Amino acid sequence: MSVFAGTSGFAYPAWKPAFYPKNVASKNFLAYYATKLNCVEINYTYRQLPKATTLAGWVNATPEGFLFATKAHMKLTHILRLKNAAEFTEIFLRAIDPLRSARRLGPVLYQLPPNLKCDISLLSDYLALLPADIRFAFEFRHESWLSEPVYDLLSRHHIALCLAESERLEVPKVFTADFAYFRLRKGDYPAEERQRIAAQVRELSAAGKDVYVFFKHEDDPAGALYAEELLTCE
Repeated sequence: MSVFAGTSGFAYPAWKPAFYPKNVASKNFLAYYATKLNCVEINYTYRQLPKATTLAGWVNATPEGFLFATKAHMKLTHILRLKNAAEFTEIFLRAIDPLRSARRLGPVLYQLPPNLKCDISLLSDYLALLPADIRFAFEFRHESWLSEPVYDLLSRHHIALCLAESERLEVPKVFTADFAYFRLRKGDYPAEERQRIAAQVRELSAAGKDVYVFFKHEDDPAGALYAEELLTCE
């Protein structure tokens, strides 16, 4: 199956010259990024609903097969906190539909707030709203969610448990969908650790799962270089 690797964002001038060449203008960052990597996690959709013209620009700047993993809007996760969220869920999914229609939409990531404790009924009611033709991943940041009933519920809906690194929480490697979603947040991964990551990715891919791996972004180009190396190893 397919391996998709990238970073959580791409618009970082500080990645020059280790990742972006010096002569690449910021308006062309995404196009260059897509020559090296095949997926990007987008935080933009967490704070605002994207315009269709913005999404069209992303699609036009990247080749077929390049995917955009979008973060669910903060109104869903941090304001409504999944409750009474049917209307805005429809609004959000309609806003990102141009990516789905263009076959460029990767998984949609729901990153729940750290102070939201486990509520099986709440999660069950919300998951029932989500369409089956889009992949979704849930990142839980309170330990109470890390339990078999939650994993079983995700599995029934074919939704992935996001395997996110955190200083406060260790998420077990439980796979609840036909794809895996990793968020690797360290700033540095020694060669031996990168080899272990690559081996696990190959194992999951060989078992029939698509694998999405997103390294840390921001001011250090290391994550982009790690992602590029992972695709080369794959």
